[in-house]
Amino acid sequence: MKVERKISFSKIFLLLIAQCSLFIASCDNIFSPSLDDSTPTSILTDQKTIEGLFQNFKYAYTFKDTTVYGNLIAEDFVFIYRDYESGFDVSWDRPTEMRTTNGLFQSAQKIEIIWNNIIFQGGDSLEQNVKRSFNLTITFNPSDITRVNGFVDMNMRRNSSDDIWKIQRWRDESF
Repeated sequence: MKVERKISFSKIFLLLIAQCSLFIASCDNIFSPSLDDSTPTSILTDQKTIEGLFQNFKYAYTFKDTTVYGNLIAEDFVFIYRDYESGFDVSWDRPTEMRTTNGLFQSAQKIEIIWNNIIFQGGDSLEQNVKRSFNLTITFNPSDITRVNGFVDMNMRRNSSDDIWKIQRWRDESF
């Protein structure tokens, strides 16, 4: 005995709508992604180490972040460089350093600093002197790129071993 079932078009249509609704409800909406509740990771490092200070310096230059950069610089900071044309050393304080660096960050399209070998490091748990080579590339625009290969002589200090390191004196030994 053969049983024929006739299903009307409207039942098929309703069945199809129900299946589509279930399919759509089970999908994520790419235009409304869920919140990321994973633990955030920072590319800033622990400035309680000398290497952490240099990594944060690289971050500040790469992302042109004056807030991070300002956290590297001590309140009694002094920057020194040699003006070879005049034959004298030139120096400035923290406010001038922050204005100068902000101007660099604003005028450059891209800044890349590579910290090379530490040539000398000495001191104790509260004061350190580090001499290190670096390569700095500043792209102002595609036809104006400045490259500097040089050395820094930095004195860093902190008040206790629980504090972060800050740069107190920076002598630029680049030509």
